[in-house]
Amino acid sequence: MTCSSRVTLFLCLTAWLSLQVWPDPVFEGDVLTQQCQGRRNAALSQVKFHRDRKLLRFSKDNQPLSTGTATVKSSGRYSCAGQVTSGRHVNKWASGTVMVQVQELFPPPVLSAIPSHEPREGSPVTLKYQMKLHPKRLASGLLLSFHKEDHTLQDRGLHPELCIPAAQEGDSGRYWCEAAPEGGGVQKQSPWLEIRVWAPVSSPLLTLRPRPTGLAVGYRVELLCEAQRGSPPILYSFYLSGEMLGNHMALRGGAASFLFLVKSEQDAGNYTCKAKNRVSEETSKPETLSVDGYHEQHNQPTEGFKAVGT
Repeated sequence: MTCSSRVTLFLCLTAWLSLQVWPDPVFEGDVLTQQCQGRRNAALSQVKFHRDRKLLRFSKDNQPLSTGTATVKSSGRYSCAGQVTSGRHVNKWASGTVMVQVQELFPPPVLSAIPSHEPREGSPVTLKYQMKLHPKRLASGLLLSFHKEDHTLQDRGLHPELCIPAAQEGDSGRYWCEAAPEGGGVQKQSPWLEIRVWAPVSSPLLTLRPRPTGLAVGYRVELLCEAQRGSPPILYSFYLSGEMLGNHMALRGGAASFLFLVKSEQDAGNYTCKAKNRVSEETSKPETLSVDGYHEQHNQPTEGFKAVGT
């Protein structure tokens, strides 16, 4: 074959060299190795390895090139060039391009909470990862670590789940997991999973101010309702003889109060309040308000709610 035209000349040049790349196929974590070879095992020297036309390494005596642990970013168009010695003649040649596509060994893990990432206090929660290896590498196996914030809960185990038998408020926080194949090479982390354990509200205490006996029309009364325990936000509702007067949301917990003016004997009766959050609802014991006569009060307060506490 003669090299009279530019196209034929290129084919003639590249025919002298070839680039061997292994393994094939190549996955994340594999050691990617390249070898530049001359036709008929011609001696090569001054070899340059390129990826996407950028120099990777120079080898004076044509040593194989190991680019280390492969990642998806290692994908690209690889080639080599060097001097070919034939008798007393030394020529510079280049190989053709080899397209290397590094395959993902496994996607980043996804951590989920079963049955919910917002469990009620005392209920079990199971953290489970979801992912799988590439079908050609299923035999490798994966080691999994579970973490909460910056603490390791389970280190490099084969079990895909972490069980919290009876979740407590202290178990609330951000969880994540890390996966790596046996033998290492690749490590991938899951996104954060926020766990919030909800403590049920305790039975609220209703307090009437002033004392609920012997009040007269014209008095102002405060109904103070507080649940000593429970995850916020807490919705407080106030009732007179079973009929709702109104409600108020305590976003940060604590107590809430309802202010009103005694206008008639119809304001007498049994008052209660309810405390409710995401997982439970409790009702206070009733407090009885009696109305007797009239009371002159010129500075009458605005009726309504106010939050109390944190």
